[in-house]
Amino acid sequence: MIQKRITTFLLGILLVVAIGTFGYFLIFHGQERWIDCLYMTVISITSVGYGEILDVSSSIAAQIFTMGLITFGMGFILYAISSITAFLIEGELSGVRRRRRMNREINRLTGHIILVGGGETRRPLAHELITCGEQVVVIEQEGEAPAPDSSAHPFLYIEGDPTDDVNLEKAGIGRAKGVVIALPQDKDSLYVTMTARMMNKNLRIVAQVSDPKIAPKFTMAGADSIVSPNTIGALRMASEMVRPAAVDFLDQMLRSEQGPLRIHELPITPDSPMDGRRLSETDLRREHDLLVLGLKDKEAILFNPDADTLLTSGMTLVVMGNIDEIKRLQARVS
Repeated sequence: MIQKRITTFLLGILLVVAIGTFGYFLIFHGQERWIDCLYMTVISITSVGYGEILDVSSSIAAQIFTMGLITFGMGFILYAISSITAFLIEGELSGVRRRRRMNREINRLTGHIILVGGGETRRPLAHELITCGEQVVVIEQEGEAPAPDSSAHPFLYIEGDPTDDVNLEKAGIGRAKGVVIALPQDKDSLYVTMTARMMNKNLRIVAQVSDPKIAPKFTMAGADSIVSPNTIGALRMASEMVRPAAVDFLDQMLRSEQGPLRIHELPITPDSPMDGRRLSETDLRREHDLLVLGLKDKEAILFNPDADTLLTSGMTLVVMGNIDEIKRLQARVS
């Protein structure tokens, strides 16, 4: 962090001045005033050369000390000044301003999704969430946080230890609606899962698990859903082998020129205008160009529901269509 670096350099300069002042005071056995020792130190390390206020030439020890002070003290100060100048030239101060602006934006968020870690999958995962209309905050280790993104979907991030409760609070976990945990170590993911559940009881938690044998522990810790990359990868490879056309269809859907097409859900609440109506009466296909793929009622899932199906609160429609239209309709029916 640039603030820490600048503070370190300033403290280093003060330390050099203090060493020089105290050194002269000792060499002259405390017979010289502190202000004179300080003045001699400053004009030495800055090479101003106004003249010796202390009689350095009368003491070999003072001469040797002065030469060392000039060599090392002035060298350090020049290095500190050049480094601070480099920070300014390279735009690190603008990074500080960007960090503060980003923190203000995060503090205003509510109902967002927090992505903890992610590694190589972080960027496509965050972009997919943003494409689906979600607000995303990424927490990543210092040095591994995403670089400024010039793409259409820049995302907010917290740079720090993902397992630190403070960083979860900075990301607004108390106001978030969900968290995706994708840390490389299962033990870290398990800890964050438990912590996140304690900090927000209503949070939806999706956790990545490398070892399927410890998946039950994640459920006990509060995870709502568990994803195994190895299992998902295996299923994808099998699908590529036996149903390549279906896989190609889904891939093309993600890159359709008709806009961001996605399979999404429409929950039906008691205040929804769809509550108490039959599926054919909703005109989802004609008015919103949405294709109804399924219907979830509590734990039961009905694929390709009949047009006469009665919709009631608590049900969730699974539809496919333009994500922008789906989000607009969600705002109306939920």
